[in-house]
Amino acid sequence: MNKKPLLLGFCPIGKFVFSHEDALRIKGLLEEKFAEWDVNYVGIDDVLPDGIVRSQKDVTPVVEHLRKQGIDALFIPHCNFGTEGAAGVIARELGVPVLLWGPRDDAPLADGTRLRDSLCGLFATSKVLHKLKVPFHYIENCSVDDPAFMNGFDTFLRAANVVKRMRRLKIGQIGQRIDFFWTTIVNESELLENFGIEVLPIDMVEFIEKVHAEARDHHDEIMLEVNATTERLKFEGFDSLEPIVNMIALRNVMLRVAESEQLDVFSLQSFSSICDALDCMVEYATAMVADAGVPVACESDIHGAISSAMLSAASYDKEPIIFADLTVRHPENDNAVLIWHCAFPESLKNPDSPASVGTHWILPGIQSGSCHWEMKRGPLTVVRFDGDGGLYSTISGEGQAVPGPSTLNTYVWMEVHNWPEWERMFIYGPYIHHVACSYGNYTDVIKLACKFIAGVEHEQLP
Repeated sequence: MNKKPLLLGFCPIGKFVFSHEDALRIKGLLEEKFAEWDVNYVGIDDVLPDGIVRSQKDVTPVVEHLRKQGIDALFIPHCNFGTEGAAGVIARELGVPVLLWGPRDDAPLADGTRLRDSLCGLFATSKVLHKLKVPFHYIENCSVDDPAFMNGFDTFLRAANVVKRMRRLKIGQIGQRIDFFWTTIVNESELLENFGIEVLPIDMVEFIEKVHAEARDHHDEIMLEVNATTERLKFEGFDSLEPIVNMIALRNVMLRVAESEQLDVFSLQSFSSICDALDCMVEYATAMVADAGVPVACESDIHGAISSAMLSAASYDKEPIIFADLTVRHPENDNAVLIWHCAFPESLKNPDSPASVGTHWILPGIQSGSCHWEMKRGPLTVVRFDGDGGLYSTISGEGQAVPGPSTLNTYVWMEVHNWPEWERMFIYGPYIHHVACSYGNYTDVIKLACKFIAGVEHEQLP
């Protein structure tokens, strides 16, 4: 899929004054950290003799070099002071997320002189970045070994990965919007014009024909998987195993299309045309696709697909994304809510929860194929990208999976700090109840990413 590792441009800044030797020492310490943290980066040693910008004349070769390398983000550490004009123009010309930092300065030497004034240089460069209208992130003036540096650096890289994903996001849309889902009406043209987000329409008839062909041509192979799966999951409400074969065939075709078309995420109609054609509710298939690393937004939710792609990038695609509804409040816990739907990834299931695939609990007459299990405990991040009238924003917040009453389909109860305020913020919009969820804490990442995405505001849930 479109998941090449983020490439960081490493552009150390110095100046003709202060200790150049100490600047090189700081540069070396950073390179040691990059090796320790397995950072994918490219420096400027190939175009500058010592790999440190010290003059305005260094701007052109550095910009040309880093642009040719195709960097996704830019780190500008001030290693002894700062050539602020050069730093500002390099950042402006490259047009990628920018990180600004400098090492905490040591005490003056015995004779009263100082090896560097990094903080002073940072003040100057930040002013130039403001003047040139370059958005940037700043890590407080601290040592390379300070946890603040490690945490800030990690947050920046994750945010830059979200920005990278958004700038080349490609959504596979299987089936059109269902008529009564007015909440998922979107402006596809604005998404393309404003953010470069491409929606690839996938013809439902041709797609279903491919699924039938997959089930027919690979029937014996798929049956082996079906038989193995029945040892782990209980299948209910099926007249035969053929609908289960169709679900696995659907998964295979979706993953093949995602690879061939370089898709980041799917938006799927969910019901009922595809269900009638395959004689199954397709939720278990989409759960398998999500478990394979490609998020799926149900009910033709394009903005939900964008939300899922953002959160997946924030987590480096390490765990599958849950696409869920915010549904009902916890009957006893005033700050908890039910995160619910029909197709959460099985790999995130609570190990103590029984698991089955069967009928939807409320949709009348719909075929079997919905998942039923509780999700595991742990910290959760919730994200929703949405907009109306040309104005777009992203809302995000964090909670904790907590115990709650058993219910049907896939679910987890999530406790937050102030649910009534969450409720109000979603109601006043422009958001709907569909959200992307991931285990982990990524609100700071999403908030920072929005700083680098023109036209997207961020709202933080309490």
